[in-house]
Amino acid sequence: MATTSPLDLSLALVMGPSSAGQWLTILPVAIGLGCGAVLMMLRHSTRAHPFIAIPGLALMVLVDLLLLGRVVLYGPVTMMMGRWLPPFGIAFTVDLTGALLALAAAIVALAGSIYALGDISQSGRRYGFYPFLMVLMAGVSGAFLTGDIFNLYVWFEVLLISSFGLLILGSEREQIDGALKYAVLNLIGTTLFLVAVGYLYAIFGTLNMADIATKAGELRETAPLMTLGALFVFAFGMKAAAFPVNFWLPASYHTPRIVVSALFAGLLTKVGVYALLRVMVMLLPVEREALSLVIAIAAALTMVLGAMGALAQSDIRRFLGFVVVSGIGYMLAGAAIAGTAGLSAAIFYALHSIVLMTALYLLAGEAARRGGSYRLESLSGLWAAAPAFAGLSLALFFAGSGLPPFSGFWPKAMLVKASLDIGAWWLAGAILLSGFLTTIAFGRLFLLAYWRPAPVVAGGEAAIQPAAPRASLSAMLPILTLTALIVWFGLFPEPLIDLSQRAAIGLADPAAYLQSVFPVGGQP
Repeated sequence: MATTSPLDLSLALVMGPSSAGQWLTILPVAIGLGCGAVLMMLRHSTRAHPFIAIPGLALMVLVDLLLLGRVVLYGPVTMMMGRWLPPFGIAFTVDLTGALLALAAAIVALAGSIYALGDISQSGRRYGFYPFLMVLMAGVSGAFLTGDIFNLYVWFEVLLISSFGLLILGSEREQIDGALKYAVLNLIGTTLFLVAVGYLYAIFGTLNMADIATKAGELRETAPLMTLGALFVFAFGMKAAAFPVNFWLPASYHTPRIVVSALFAGLLTKVGVYALLRVMVMLLPVEREALSLVIAIAAALTMVLGAMGALAQSDIRRFLGFVVVSGIGYMLAGAAIAGTAGLSAAIFYALHSIVLMTALYLLAGEAARRGGSYRLESLSGLWAAAPAFAGLSLALFFAGSGLPPFSGFWPKAMLVKASLDIGAWWLAGAILLSGFLTTIAFGRLFLLAYWRPAPVVAGGEAAIQPAAPRASLSAMLPILTLTALIVWFGLFPEPLIDLSQRAAIGLADPAAYLQSVFPVGGQP
């Protein structure tokens, strides 16, 4: 007889397959919007903002964890707004992919909110950092949890508007310039997305994703779904910063405060990748198959050119921007390969990248605080000055390069194997070449900023530089926590691989997703 663990039993009691468990699907969004509204009302009491935002994000992590447990135990869960029957009402439908990404997003947002205690000044709080952060998380959570494609567009807009506010925090000239580039390209991508949604509604007469998935096979012979799929791929590719529409990201992510860059790098492009997987794999699988070569070529060029761009940078923030771009290529490669192998690798890499890129940007902020600059020409001697911090940095650099025993190794190995299994040796070669170039780029960064001795004066002695203040708990705790996650899932990857494979199966075969929305036979 099968035994039930105390954890499974407690989850079953709290989140059984009842209407009570359904409320978990909307609570992350409600927490983000509710806390954001409270913080706006307290705009003249900015000292209180962290004491509302940080507990709010901690609660969001807890809710997302419960939601993930509910989905793992009972499968996808759906809540229809206003008691409208599907497909006419607005649906929040959460499967394993959405639950995993929502939880990862909440974790890094909580880490960023703690780091911001030392990174965001009173002036930044008056500009609205914490309200914008909570609204951003409402948009990100809504995008991962919605079951309605028009509301996916709405949540894109919510996170886009809040990201504008975070990007220009402080209104410095460089920030305004970066925000302009970011805004123009993202608005173009969002407009294309809206056009595609309108086109989709004209074809299917519905916006419910489960309803679209059931009708696509019937309309494929008569409707121009290939054109629709191409529009979605281009729109989401632009949102995800994929080649050839990736130039906006390195031109803007280095301009805001480092904690804002960290949150952007960890979250925003992953929403674009998620939308691509959701729409092209679950709703339009035949069109994805037809466009798989185009997606694969874009993936190869994205990862290789991103790594080459990182090699050419002398500013750590610009360097990391190109690393973000390169990482998008790996996820697109998984979307191109598809199947359980490709999709599970893409989901695993997305989870890894959310945590890693946030940690790397926060680490860059701490390195600049200790060394006085983000420029590699000015940074040196960090190993001698702070060996423990340098060791922590080296671990994250290994993870960014995809080297064992860190979490970045496993999805890359899964992608290489999946590429070779389908005969795409050139794609496997691009993955290995990009990893090799990224390793060289991180090695160059470590040699220049950490291993290179401090400059010497005319007498031959090391130049005396003012000692950096002691690292604060608010700065190091998020970095250490995120690094611990990266090491843990590198050493013990089996649970995350298993969850990623189950999530991939749910995307490729959405029978359980459809059953959640339409309980009787999975049909409207």
